[in-house]
Amino acid sequence: MALQPTKRLFTVDEYYRMAKAGILGEDDRVELIEGEIVQMSPIGPRHAGRVDRLNHLLGERFGEVAWIRIQNPVRLSNRSEPEPDLALLRPERERDRPYESAHPTPADTLLVVEVAESSVEYDLGRKARVYARHGIAELWVLNLRTERLFVYRDATPRGYATSRILARGESISPLAFPEILLTVDEILG
Repeated sequence: MALQPTKRLFTVDEYYRMAKAGILGEDDRVELIEGEIVQMSPIGPRHAGRVDRLNHLLGERFGEVAWIRIQNPVRLSNRSEPEPDLALLRPERERDRPYESAHPTPADTLLVVEVAESSVEYDLGRKARVYARHGIAELWVLNLRTERLFVYRDATPRGYATSRILARGESISPLAFPEILLTVDEILG
């Protein structure tokens, strides 16, 4: 009986061992999604500038009530550890150094923000489904091509049940902080 070829999926631990062994370099733009090592696009100046702007904005608005993580891992499962552009996390008030002993999990994550220019289809498709499947409560995708903010809420195992597309002139509050209003103009810059 001949075996059919199949993909070899990796765990987060194997992924880290590959990095430690030098198979994956520190400068490699990759993340682990559903056991697959996914090559990410290089970060261009427009993308980087928007991430910096959002970091500043979110820091001003949420710095006292949440921890802001920039392009660092969120451990969704044993086979998925994406590196979202921004993540708003529950503060670890009882610790002097939050999230240094382990990467945050979906239970720690209040909001994930992806800034998309060359990765729009991926971020709105596969990556959004992975975030939803693992219980990320809210995902915002800032589409730099159309200058629209895609808002996804109500995570289910098959994807987000609720979505909205916002344009300039509209406003949004994260689910975790309904009292803090952001305008799309502020988010887009």
